[in-house]
Amino acid sequence: MADSSDGYRRRVLDDELDELLSGLAALSIDGPKGVGKTTTATQRAATVFTLDRPEVAEIVAADPSRLAAADPLVLIDEWQRLPFVWDEVRRAVDADLAPGHFLLTGSASPDAPATHSEAGRIVPMRMRPLTLCERGVGEPTVSLAALCQGGRPKLSGTTDIRLEDYVEEMLASGLPGIRRATGRARRQLLDGYLRLVIDRDFEEAGHQVRNPAALQRWLTAYAAATSSTASYETIRDAATSGEGDKPAKSTTLPYRDTLERIWIVDPVPSWSTSASHMSRLVQSPKHHLADPALAARLVGATRDTLLSGKEVTPAVPRDGTFLGALFESLVTLSVRVFAQACECRVSHLRTRAGEHEVDLIVERDDGAVVAIEVKLDQSVGGSDVRHLAWLAEELGDRLLDSFVVTTGTEAYRRSDGIGVVPAALLGP
Repeated sequence: MADSSDGYRRRVLDDELDELLSGLAALSIDGPKGVGKTTTATQRAATVFTLDRPEVAEIVAADPSRLAAADPLVLIDEWQRLPFVWDEVRRAVDADLAPGHFLLTGSASPDAPATHSEAGRIVPMRMRPLTLCERGVGEPTVSLAALCQGGRPKLSGTTDIRLEDYVEEMLASGLPGIRRATGRARRQLLDGYLRLVIDRDFEEAGHQVRNPAALQRWLTAYAAATSSTASYETIRDAATSGEGDKPAKSTTLPYRDTLERIWIVDPVPSWSTSASHMSRLVQSPKHHLADPALAARLVGATRDTLLSGKEVTPAVPRDGTFLGALFESLVTLSVRVFAQACECRVSHLRTRAGEHEVDLIVERDDGAVVAIEVKLDQSVGGSDVRHLAWLAEELGDRLLDSFVVTTGTEAYRRSDGIGVVPAALLGP
């Protein structure tokens, strides 16, 4: 991704914003705190209202008409601090549909459902932490958008990024302000970020935390379940290991709901299809935090513990190592950003008996899909592609392409047509 003259490094989302703001009056950028929403939005704003500054919020509350009267593009940062702003913008858009008028950024979605009834007036865009290519890790040679067009294009390219480099990225964070630090300073920033989630962000989102320690344990157990489909009962039990009395669902469900509303929990939904012969699919989501570095920090994973294959606590049943789970989470983060850019959805596939599973299903609006497996290894053998081969038989022409993301050095197609793509070579 190229840097601008002022040092700003463009994100994949920038191309989406440029395209949509030329035709839409208002967009909102949603995502966790520290992901870069304000920095990206400021690049194109003529007027900025920063609502987490009390003096600015007071002025806007006293005279909301300032928003519509200001020179466009108008950026309203942390709009959820004054939820009525959403309706104010909606009314302004009703009065004037000229494109490129408003850009809203927010780190939480308020409780009131009416607030999010944009009815096509304010289009939401999701911003996630930095992908590998946005971090400058490798130079992509394989485009997910091209694969989603079909035709099984040739795959090529080499990289010198190795397993140790991917481990560093798992720990470094895709949150720009955190990844600039190193060593102990970075660990302290991650700890502080997580403390604010529990101590402040929950309350700002409208949920009072009566037992912060219990929430911390639940969040740690969720982190330990990264890239798995563990039930919420399993996560709850892992969070309260050794305790006789387990908290009720009514206690733990608000944890999950609020963490989703503040964009910290980012589960991948299960794939659903109308094909009758594919009716044996589980409905459980696959668990991911917004940033793999948050998961690693919550369970105390380090470079040495990850590379040694040491398991984490609390123990949550999984296939493979926690390092493999974090690698899948890192790849999933990039795939979701790239898929959004080409207007595709991302889900996962797992049959109820567990005999078949595909890590990521990228689906177009017409139902055609690209299937992706993630493998923490440099080489790919027959057993590594058996689920992709099974899916090809099940879907026929509906399967546009399939490939395995690895820690290897070269992108290529196997003799069976299935691709092999090092994570550092995958791009939008």
